[in-house]
Amino acid sequence: MAAAPPPKADELQPHPPKEQLASVSFCITSPPPWPEAIILGFQHFIVMLGTTVIIPSALVPQMGGGNDEKARVIQTLLFVAGINTLFQTFFGSRLPVVMGGSYTFVAPTISIILAGRYNNETDPREKFLRTMRGTQGALIIASTIQMILGFSGLWRNVVRLLSPLSAVPLISLVGFGLYELGFPGVAKCVEIGLPELILLVAFSQYLPQVLHFGKPIFGRFGVLFTVSIVWLYAYILTISGAYKNSPPKTQVHCRVDRSGLISGAPWIRVPYPFQWGAPTFDAGEAFAMMMTSFIALVEGISILIDSFFGTANGTSVSVENVGLLALTHVGSRRVVQISAGFMIFFAILGKFGALFASIPLPIFAGMYCIFFAYVGACGLSFLQFCNLNSFRTKFILGFAFFMGISVPQYFNEYTAVAGYGPVHTGARWFNDMINVPFSSKPFVAGLVAYFLDNTIETHNNTVRKDRGYHWWDKFRSFKKDARSEEFYSLPFNLNKFFPAV
Repeated sequence: MAAAPPPKADELQPHPPKEQLASVSFCITSPPPWPEAIILGFQHFIVMLGTTVIIPSALVPQMGGGNDEKARVIQTLLFVAGINTLFQTFFGSRLPVVMGGSYTFVAPTISIILAGRYNNETDPREKFLRTMRGTQGALIIASTIQMILGFSGLWRNVVRLLSPLSAVPLISLVGFGLYELGFPGVAKCVEIGLPELILLVAFSQYLPQVLHFGKPIFGRFGVLFTVSIVWLYAYILTISGAYKNSPPKTQVHCRVDRSGLISGAPWIRVPYPFQWGAPTFDAGEAFAMMMTSFIALVEGISILIDSFFGTANGTSVSVENVGLLALTHVGSRRVVQISAGFMIFFAILGKFGALFASIPLPIFAGMYCIFFAYVGACGLSFLQFCNLNSFRTKFILGFAFFMGISVPQYFNEYTAVAGYGPVHTGARWFNDMINVPFSSKPFVAGLVAYFLDNTIETHNNTVRKDRGYHWWDKFRSFKKDARSEEFYSLPFNLNKFFPAV
């Protein structure tokens, strides 16, 4: 077959790959003015509240806790999220990311809740405390193993084999895989969830085009504008008696006074380590939590702090806040650090924090439809470094995406019908080690893509370019990129004691 003729000078060419987005207003080391940074930080705080409330609201009642325990766990999770965010931005990756509760840890926590050693406890309060201590023990062991792998350099060697091609399914399904928290959450109270979704799209995408003044304001602060409007609207519906005769579930999702957080939260309280008592340890529970910690890909120190304080959950990068970075075009580290200050402040002042945490969850679901979509699209953007005309690329992408959706669907459907996972042996720890990770869409997709990308035609020099591996060469070492020192060097001259490789 004859080769295609070279393109003429006036013909359209594909968009060239970009290592950095040109429309970012403020990057890591160039913060906005202080007043604007404070408002943006508060906006990040509002966004991360959704997950901070959803996870304890789902877990604490199953553990035997009531509204008081739920409010205290939310306070603790918020407080620890602030500490972990500060650790991450000052001494960790130094990326402008918010650390918060992770949905990945919900499954192993439920497994611990259902463990036989807690079933004989008749006192709900005592069952809650025993279950919380068991969760703390499992998190301590999981975080310790993870820190050993991290500090030994083993995990770094695994990451070095990651290419843009194998990163696409992994990162894309981190966002798209959370679709169950999007419109299904909106539909639980469509009269407030849908307006939030429509208004946020209008404020961030359309108003800047129509109005000739304040263009960056509506896009940058769209969350604060829309949440305030819809929250006020929900409050008016509540006090006007719109839900007076509605079913209990509708009232819980729609009313602004049904969360039980304001009444259960103390005015002032500082969470402290081992506030629920001494942790207890069980090998089976620890194995399940260890597998989950690998899925979450989080620094072990953050999970260790979670275990000390007792959050009933592990920590990972807040996916919704990553989406907010994309929406606002502001990637400043200072903004995220300010948001951590808000988390700690409102965690201590319980009543005030509970006021914001009582925002109806369908409002958050409306925002998630946009934020999770942004994260999924960020994963797809790595395709610009890959050769999409290669059949090898098409196979790895298609197969990884399909299996990443299909395998967890099977595991989740089986569990929903049978009450236990497909792997159901007498050893609960073994069951959890298989069922938990293979119920995660990003884990399955990333595992399949990573394996195929590093085993199919790896000795072919053309394949190295097809998978985009050469684009990441200069980012695999701290010293290869001249911007690393400016963006990611540790504060207080700590690089002298912890040299980067």
